[in-house]
Amino acid sequence: MDVLIEFKEAAFRHNISREDIEHAIKTKICDVAIEELPDKYAVIGFDLSGNPIEIMYNSIDDNSINVFHAMKLRTGFIKMLGL
Repeated sequence: MDVLIEFKEAAFRHNISREDIEHAIKTKICDVAIEELPDKYAVIGFDLSGNPIEIMYNSIDDNSINVFHAMKLRTGFIKMLGL
């Protein structure tokens, strides 16, 4: 089942489109809870052009999330996740 994705305006601050975020979530290679930030999760996926992006979201319920951050994948993000 597909997850319902809601967006905070901040999710688009780094010029990542809604379609690219949705694609990255559907094709994610990593989706983990961020231990030091309660109710925050991190995704690494690929935009429609195949570029890696980082996404952060809050869980609304079992079938819905609220994305508040998306941008090109940074090395620091990978390290933060312990990958």
